Amino acid sequence: MNESLKEKLLHLRLNRLATQWEEDLKAAARQRMSHAAFLTYVIEEEYRVKRDNAQQQRLKRARLPEPWTLETFPFARQPKLNRKAIMALYDTMDFIPKAQNIIWLGGTGVGKTGLATSFLTRAIQQGCSGRYVLFAELITKLYHSVADHSQERLLRKYINCDVLQIDELGYIETEPVQVGLFFTLMQRRHKKKPTLITSNLGFREWGSFLKNDHLTAALIDRLTECSHVFNMRECESLRPKLSAPS
Repeated sequence: MNESLKEKLLHLRLNRLATQWEEDLKAAARQRMSHAAFLTYVIEEEYRVKRDNAQQQRLKRARLPEPWTLETFPFARQPKLNRKAIMALYDTMDFIPKAQNIIWLGGTGVGKTGLATSFLTRAIQQGCSGRYVLFAELITKLYHSVADHSQERLLRKYINCDVLQIDELGYIETEPVQVGLFFTLMQRRHKKKPTLITSNLGFREWGSFLKNDHLTAALIDRLTECSHVFNMRECESLRPKLSAPS
């Protein structure tokens, strides 16, 4: 390939073709491709690379703690979990166009984060934008945004995600201004975009950290109006048990 052609390909952002030109020509010759077949092959390969790169960028922006997949979840160790219902949601992913939330409630170590992150990962792989955030981190960011008057910009960042995962809701107590902004975030996503939530507390206990009975009731009402709730409070922890000291 001469430098002029390479420069044109790079200008058109056909980076793969610019680097694989000679290999593609050899492949075309080996397979005796027609001009139409060769052009189709080149376009499909360029599309594949751009699609894969875009997916990797979305996964990176989502800030996932670990790349969980549902295929590796140990359902056999959680017989009380409704595997059929979870797999049905995961296979169809129709909770996204329906803007339905999914909420997992249960103790520490039962697999709530792994399940939620699996759904977020799959949504991103299917072309959605997504974001993972710990509830404690979200609440802190909302609080700081008030000080520099950036709360609307911060809210839009989370509102605009196709799928938002809020993990470990309930591990930190909140201030009134934080609760108000969190409620605003959930209200503005309500019936528009789905949110994946995990919490170690049951709904009746949410008032203990939100500290506002009225907003707590309104928040639960909105979150559960269009949602799937999985109660994992009777599930066993999947984390290795430490042996008692001898």
